Amino acid sequence: MVDNTGGAVRLDGDRSVTARRLSWLLAFLLFASVIAGLATGAAGTSLWQAMADLVNGRSLALRDRVVLWEIRAPRVLMGCLVGAALAVSGAALQGLFRNPLADPGIVGVSAGASLGAVSAIVLGGALAFNAGFAAWLVPISAFIGAWVTTILLYRIATRRGRTSVATMLLAGIALTAMAMSLTGILVYMADDAQLRDFTFWSMGSLAGSNWSKMAVAAPIIVFPLLLTPLLATGLNGLSLGEAAAGHIGIRVQQLKAGAVLIVAASTGAAVAVSGGIGFVGIVVPHLLRLVSGPDHRYLIVNSALLGATLLVSADLISRVIIAPSELPIGIITAVIGAPFFLWILLRQRGVVDL
Repeated sequence: MVDNTGGAVRLDGDRSVTARRLSWLLAFLLFASVIAGLATGAAGTSLWQAMADLVNGRSLALRDRVVLWEIRAPRVLMGCLVGAALAVSGAALQGLFRNPLADPGIVGVSAGASLGAVSAIVLGGALAFNAGFAAWLVPISAFIGAWVTTILLYRIATRRGRTSVATMLLAGIALTAMAMSLTGILVYMADDAQLRDFTFWSMGSLAGSNWSKMAVAAPIIVFPLLLTPLLATGLNGLSLGEAAAGHIGIRVQQLKAGAVLIVAASTGAAVAVSGGIGFVGIVVPHLLRLVSGPDHRYLIVNSALLGATLLVSADLISRVIIAPSELPIGIITAVIGAPFFLWILLRQRGVVDL
């Protein structure tokens, strides 16, 4: 049925208006979470007092400047980037696999990053020949591990110039199992200090965020995020099936390759700087589909906004819930995401109706 009221044409089931309104709401929530992240922390520094000082022409105290600019600001911005990267990657993979349970971990990217990280922690002592390089060894190794896994995945799933989504899924499961087994061997070899370092890394944290890491990670995360909306039309067409998508002019093979490379770059960089943070890639896009529909033109943008909001908020909770200590952020996202994931499974099996 078509409604021509006011000259606008809207098909039944079209939720584009809801999606656009949701974008404004999510943008406001992200702004509010960023302000809360800057204003709140174990230190008694007040954002509002600092802003009042600047407005009145007074210089900030050294302590306030360090806390707000050197500690909280890069941490909040890194949370925005990592949350957006994980959520958008999840949206892209769910569209590619046509499965609402897909997330970046399903193609082995996260497992490859974990293998790279534990390799650096356990075996990288000889490579850390100076303190400056030692600080970058784990994130660089995690990023390399994510990319090596992605290259292997794509080579296995591609034959005669065509990539099989089913083979990609199965290969991702196999590569994840292999990476986790090698990770287990290295964990067994680790001493107490190395085991503690890897355990905290695998739980996820934004505590090590600084402007140097931002300068390196931001381009690798932001560039794929800006490219992802270009996949929206193709992912919408792919929901009809590969054959139908090809018939309406979508270059399915290029779409698959682009989606996998974008997910590998953004997720690899995000995991490298933040450690293992789960469930964001599943929870965010699936929740948005329920609210505003599966149109990727809006889903991708809204996933970025909600993913950033969720991670900044989770990081804020992790900083204040047991202040002055910090709870790993991966625990917060798991507490939120695991029940939601279970709800998705039950809903698909018809156990619950809502």
